[in-house]
Amino acid sequence: MNLKQEILNLIQEDDYRAMSVSDFQDALGLSSAESFRDLIKVLNELEQTGIVTRTKQDRYQKKGPKPGLVKGTLSQNKKGFAFLRPEDEMMEDIFIPPSKVNYAMEGDTVVVEVQKSRGDYRKGKFEGEVKAIERHAVQQVVGTFSEARHFGFVIPDDKRIMQDIFIPKGQDLGAVEGHKVLVQITQYSDGTNNPEGQVSAILGHKNDPGVDILSIIYQHGIDIEFPEDVLKEAEAVPESIKPEEIKGRRDLRDDLTITIDGADAKDLDDAIALKQIDNGHIELTVSIADVSYYVTEGSALDREAYDRATSVYLVDRVIPMIPHRLSNGICSLNPNVDRLTMSCRMEINKRGEVVKHEIFDSVIHSDARMTYDAVNEIITEKNPTIRQQYAEVTPMLDLAQTLSNRLIEMRKRRGEIDFDIPEAQVQVNGEGIPEDVVIRTRGEGERLIESFMLAANETIAEHFNKKDVPFLYRIHEQPKSERLRQFFDFITNFGMMIKGTGEEIHPSTLQRISEEVTGRPEDRVISTMMLRSMQQARYEADNLGHFGLAADYYTHFTSPIRRYPDLIVHRLIRKYLIEQSMDGKAMRRWEDALPEIATHTSNRERRAIEAERDTDELKKAEYMIQHIGDEFEGVISSVANFGMFIELPNTIEGLVSIQNMTDDYYNFDEHHMALIGEHKAKVYRIGDTIKVKVVHVDVDERQIDFQVVGMPIDLKGGRDKKQQGKTIQIKTKGNQFKGKNDCKKKRKQRKGKNERQKTKHKPFYKDKSIKKKARRKKK
Repeated sequence: MNLKQEILNLIQEDDYRAMSVSDFQDALGLSSAESFRDLIKVLNELEQTGIVTRTKQDRYQKKGPKPGLVKGTLSQNKKGFAFLRPEDEMMEDIFIPPSKVNYAMEGDTVVVEVQKSRGDYRKGKFEGEVKAIERHAVQQVVGTFSEARHFGFVIPDDKRIMQDIFIPKGQDLGAVEGHKVLVQITQYSDGTNNPEGQVSAILGHKNDPGVDILSIIYQHGIDIEFPEDVLKEAEAVPESIKPEEIKGRRDLRDDLTITIDGADAKDLDDAIALKQIDNGHIELTVSIADVSYYVTEGSALDREAYDRATSVYLVDRVIPMIPHRLSNGICSLNPNVDRLTMSCRMEINKRGEVVKHEIFDSVIHSDARMTYDAVNEIITEKNPTIRQQYAEVTPMLDLAQTLSNRLIEMRKRRGEIDFDIPEAQVQVNGEGIPEDVVIRTRGEGERLIESFMLAANETIAEHFNKKDVPFLYRIHEQPKSERLRQFFDFITNFGMMIKGTGEEIHPSTLQRISEEVTGRPEDRVISTMMLRSMQQARYEADNLGHFGLAADYYTHFTSPIRRYPDLIVHRLIRKYLIEQSMDGKAMRRWEDALPEIATHTSNRERRAIEAERDTDELKKAEYMIQHIGDEFEGVISSVANFGMFIELPNTIEGLVSIQNMTDDYYNFDEHHMALIGEHKAKVYRIGDTIKVKVVHVDVDERQIDFQVVGMPIDLKGGRDKKQQGKTIQIKTKGNQFKGKNDCKKKRKQRKGKNERQKTKHKPFYKDKSIKKKARRKKK
């Protein structure tokens, strides 16, 4: 019997469950490299012929979803189409065309009828149609109010919401044209009418300072103000430590201890102390604010911290997880005051390995509040003036740099991937107007604290994993093989070849790629594409390791002021080691609770990241309005059949539309990620340096348009007919209703005639993950 038939026999068994490549190897007794290659070849053949499909977890299951009903969560795209994320995690996502979304919204729990795709867009795949909405996820909407004579409409800021919200007379709180408002949906669309709602808050006029950021905050459902009961509990917390609170804690107040953080930071949750040991090892004590002592389980403070799950850092403000009275006060490790902490003391050898550790509750007295800038002046620049100013702590900082270098080398040996991708900081004035976009520096001081916090997190995770008790971990799984293969194909454009299938890969392989491209023009592009091939890190009750760090154990212990998972880790440490109160019943309770805590906090983390990204993109667009007509040098960061994206040194990214590339007819070469001129053979390839001029900025869409400097301008407003006809166009919701005629149309629509205005819009190019399959046809 040949290998293919053996695999088919396995798949056709009634109790077959989706299997990974290693599962097939075990089941068939395959061990040699040659048999592995044959196995991959057969599985690829079976996938291509439709006998099996590969799931998101890289397992092979019987042919995809059968025609029928599938339940899941709707993920909407700004262009109108959507995907169903099935409840069954082993199933692939199901594409839903715009015409079959049937008024469902982002995040809705829906039932979809699955059928084989008829179009070329997802040939050989499955698509579906929403047949029922079981639960509406969108309950409130932020948008711009538009007045009519007897009613109003709110045009949602979230472009994934494809319908405007009808506001009946008397439900507008007095909002006028141009107000940014928060709307509570009272009635969802039934297919004939728009959703209805009532204005619950007026945020201000869309042009008022700060309203733009406020709108993003509310759009993501982030609460700014704390409830009264939470503030009351916070006020009851004393501002200083009482003597009886120190009893039973390890007293570290005589140890030289410092904090190192950004100059603007007010919530200082970590402090360090170091000593040289006679055996050549270094003793590192990482002390973390003991937030769990003040935020007790089940309290109003705890419930609110759980709901928020993380502090949110926006360009002009911080929305804290716990009230400022705690985060900037008794919990913050401010200098020259006693503070309650949880400490992890590690003895680290010359190879950067932790050979001994202790975990205990403590009290510290920080001797100095250091900034990254000052530390960099001391240990990198060796500035004699600054070293003299901080003479008391300078020897410890020199020792800290030695230890940091050991830890960095240790992580490098084991294969850690160091994604040193520049991060931008948007600097705004008091009115929220962006004045500059600069790159955040990552000096030795930043690397030093990062290394120490990683060491503490790994040590804590390993300690409790080996005790085999309920615990919360920070995990990062191996990239999916399909994503890796796409990345490996991508880097062949730069002369780099990687052997292997992507099924199993060690992080050291990606580390070597990162090292090889360092200093090359395409460094940032390749690093960014590598990062995009990775899975998202998340919280999990099971320890699955951390791929990016090449670590077997990892958790988050070091930031309980701003991250709820860290607070949970502290709470568990208190119960296991300090109170020793974990009996069998308590263990079972935590086993049941931790998976939900992990899911909730992971989701809240993603919400915060999205809000931070939205505010950054908004302010970057506002900043570039000031530079229309200015020229910049950038790097081609992405290429598509509608143009090429250019990234400037400050990370701002814009599009050179193919319509504005007027000196030739350009064809998109997907394999080489390049635009190639048909007549002059000019090539624009990803990673190339290019000079561009800012020609247009759309702040609402966060879109920046560039033009290649020296490219002829088409005074007729477009390219030749051959090229113009290939422009990618989309239709957007017609949500600008101004004047009597438009209001009449809306009245007719509410009577069931559905005469919604549709308008043509500029090409959609914001979501670069969406790649059109159709190519331009040459005449």
